[in-house]
Amino acid sequence: MEDQARRGYGFDLMLAVWARRKWLAALVFVWALAAVVSVTMFLPDIYRAKATVLVERQQVPEVFVRPSVTGELKARLETLSQEILSRSPLMNLITHLDLYPDLRQGASPESLIERMRRDIQLEFKEVDQRWGRETTIAFTLSYRGRDPQIVAQVANALASFYVEENVKLRERQASGTVEFLRAQLEEAKKRLDAEERRVAEFKMRYLGELPHQVTANLAALERLNAQLRLNSDKQIRAMERQEALVKQLTEAGGTGSPSGPDATAARIAKLNRELAELRTRFTEKYPDVIRLKAEIAALERQLTETTLEGSPKTEPAPPADFPLRRLKDALSQVEAEIKGLKDEEKALRQAIATYERRVENAPRREQEFPGLLRDYETAKELYASLLKRYEEAQLAESMEQHQKGEQFRILDPAIPPKEPQEPNRFRLILLGLMFSLGLAAGAVVLAEKLDTSFHSVDDLRAFTKVPVLVSIPRIITEADASRRRWRLGLGAAAALLGLVLIVAASYSFAQGNEQLVLMLARGRS
Repeated sequence: MEDQARRGYGFDLMLAVWARRKWLAALVFVWALAAVVSVTMFLPDIYRAKATVLVERQQVPEVFVRPSVTGELKARLETLSQEILSRSPLMNLITHLDLYPDLRQGASPESLIERMRRDIQLEFKEVDQRWGRETTIAFTLSYRGRDPQIVAQVANALASFYVEENVKLRERQASGTVEFLRAQLEEAKKRLDAEERRVAEFKMRYLGELPHQVTANLAALERLNAQLRLNSDKQIRAMERQEALVKQLTEAGGTGSPSGPDATAARIAKLNRELAELRTRFTEKYPDVIRLKAEIAALERQLTETTLEGSPKTEPAPPADFPLRRLKDALSQVEAEIKGLKDEEKALRQAIATYERRVENAPRREQEFPGLLRDYETAKELYASLLKRYEEAQLAESMEQHQKGEQFRILDPAIPPKEPQEPNRFRLILLGLMFSLGLAAGAVVLAEKLDTSFHSVDDLRAFTKVPVLVSIPRIITEADASRRRWRLGLGAAAALLGLVLIVAASYSFAQGNEQLVLMLARGRS
């Protein structure tokens, strides 16, 4: 019963407050709602037009031609955006299409460009690939403004800019890649030529001492040693013939033992035979070999001197000495043969020394040549790699020039929108209605708080402990009624005038106020 009495008392209190403040609540509600509705209706319409650009993949398979323009599409679009949304292109577009006529009168060019950048929006359309990666297949370019025809023209112009700039960017990057690789290829060619000259000079300087020639040098040494042994055998046989001829000459001369030049020649032949035998077993530095060579050289000088001294006194041999002369001629031939064999032996030993020196120097050249050859191979591989990349870059450049690479194509051009994007008037009016109700309720509560008068006997009894003896109802005379009607008329006129002023102020505030529309749009997002 007590709860019901409390609820009944509260309801009666609300009815009493409504009876006292209904005109205040109605006035505040109407004025607030009129302000919100007026501002909402007088706000300018903002339209947005969109153009869709399709990303067409490379028409030539990458197996045949590798593109020189790589990297993420988003990164390239960001680069294109920086170029397209720079100062010069946007100012040309603003001037050509007469954009922002109101702002251009007092705003700076920088503020106009920033405003246009805020009105342009770039959105990517992506599809999911394997391994959770996303690939951009298209993107949309949109522009917002007050004129639907203009926003469509701007959106299409921006889409055309992206298509044209993408072609220029790809051709520029492809040409730049070709030029860079051409310069690198020229440097690599110079380095390769220098390494080739170094290798050629090294081979010419140390011809025969290179590591890969060791086998041939050893084979040549073996062949020369075999020729030297054969020469020694020939010398031995020639010396034997020389000794036999000397013996025959001695016997034919009628003497028991040789003397003079013939004896010296016989001695030289014998020593040469001994020297040839020693050489088959020992080297040239062996003491006996050195001794025999010195003794042979001394005897040969003695024989030469004897021959020169006795030659003027030589008289023609009589015809009876014809066999003796034949023996001497044969001896001379044998001596000439021995001399030729010795010359041949000397040449063979010089050749053997040359090949031995080559074999001995081969390990040293083996340490020097690989480093030189390694530098040459490195330069050669670098040149071959750059040459291959340069040819691939030329193919990619040709592909870009024929527009067979990745291209942008306007899939859906922008058309003038039929409905504005902003403001959302229904939503704003609904929010204004809620705001007006809340403001009216707040005004009633505030008025009750500020009102200190007593409206009922219960209010008086609650305020003081003095007993209330009698309650006299309000007596309304004809004059009171007349004054009340007069006040109501003035109040209605004032309320109507206030309503007109609110509508006029709302019109002045909202007419052409794009900033408010954009601010409300950002608040909604």
